[in-house]
Amino acid sequence: MQGKNKVYIRALEKEIGRLIENEQSALVFGPRQVGKTTLIKKCLSKLDHYTEYLLQNPEIRMEFEKDPSLLIRQIEALKEKPFVFIDEAQKVPDLFDAVQYLIDEKKANFIITGSSARKLRRKGTNLLPGRVKSYSLSPLSWNEMGWIKGNYIPQLKMENVNKKIEYTFEKSLIFGSLPGIVAQAEDQDRESFLKAYAHIYLEEEIRAEALSRKIGAFSRFLELAASESGTSPNLTKLSMESGVSVPAVKEFFRLLEDTLIVERVDPYLKNARKRILSTPRYYFFDLGVRNALANMPFNNDLINLQKGILFEHAVVLEIIRRIKILGENYKVCFWRTSGGAEVDCVIDCGQQVIPIEIKASKKVYLPELKGLNNFIEEYHKIAKQGYVITLGDKVEKITDKIIAIPWNYL
Repeated sequence: MQGKNKVYIRALEKEIGRLIENEQSALVFGPRQVGKTTLIKKCLSKLDHYTEYLLQNPEIRMEFEKDPSLLIRQIEALKEKPFVFIDEAQKVPDLFDAVQYLIDEKKANFIITGSSARKLRRKGTNLLPGRVKSYSLSPLSWNEMGWIKGNYIPQLKMENVNKKIEYTFEKSLIFGSLPGIVAQAEDQDRESFLKAYAHIYLEEEIRAEALSRKIGAFSRFLELAASESGTSPNLTKLSMESGVSVPAVKEFFRLLEDTLIVERVDPYLKNARKRILSTPRYYFFDLGVRNALANMPFNNDLINLQKGILFEHAVVLEIIRRIKILGENYKVCFWRTSGGAEVDCVIDCGQQVIPIEIKASKKVYLPELKGLNNFIEEYHKIAKQGYVITLGDKVEKITDKIIAIPWNYL
């Protein structure tokens, strides 16, 4: 799926390689087609030998569904302690008990990938706490595309791991940054890839969740949810327009979360109870997938039509991806008052918070930053510095506590 056989260096590559050298086990979760299999096979290729089970293969999957203990017998038959790669492990949740046994008995080390936590959670699957390290893999981040020119937010600092690739930031707003998309040479091929992805996802999740009677409703819901991605959804409106109940709409959003298709962003509030009662925002994990599901045009008309929405998505997704790569326990939130003051992104680092406004313009002015100013004033003890991410090319000091920075200096 990497198009022209291009394989990009991933930010997690060094960490996964170190883990393999130390003979530790890992779980790597991420949406479909973000490059999990490619990354793990590349890291494992440095070993003289490893054993793999690709559960996308129906024959292999059916064998383990009938008899999960087959894994134990096959591994115990090997002469040397192996590294075992299990791909798309959520397809056979019962394998996790066999994996735990083999790890505890020091008979094997494992790299396990998955693209959905839903089936695992529903069956109460043992996710091997204390036995494996967990990682998340996303579409290509800006440092993996060689776009970073500077770092002005220390908590998000990253260095480029690839040279600047032949793919523009503007293209990423339309087609997203799945590795297979970036590697394509023609926009027509990118569009076909994304439409196929959207169709396959829809069909497979319908089958997996036994929603065949709701396929039309779920399809309409997906289009509406993708169109409103980045906003707090009006559940009643979505219910009416998709033709299912509000509880069903909530369940559909949980399905999207569990299959890693959306990132949930909660409001930033001091009162935890109020936070729970407030409506979150949902960002589709990749702009190209979002645009395909929303039936948007795959050309510059889309940027002209939704420049602000696309730019905010790109920045919020990049922040979420960096936090995952860095392995930090930061929480990404948004802030909005009843009076309408708003901050697009608030990074809660625990002892401090970083408010970030996102403006799809080259120049910003202080009167446009009412929400950012209000937030800094209200949380002055923990919000020492605010930022505005722009489409400009120069860093600019707006006030003593607000700095405007170009997107590639994030």
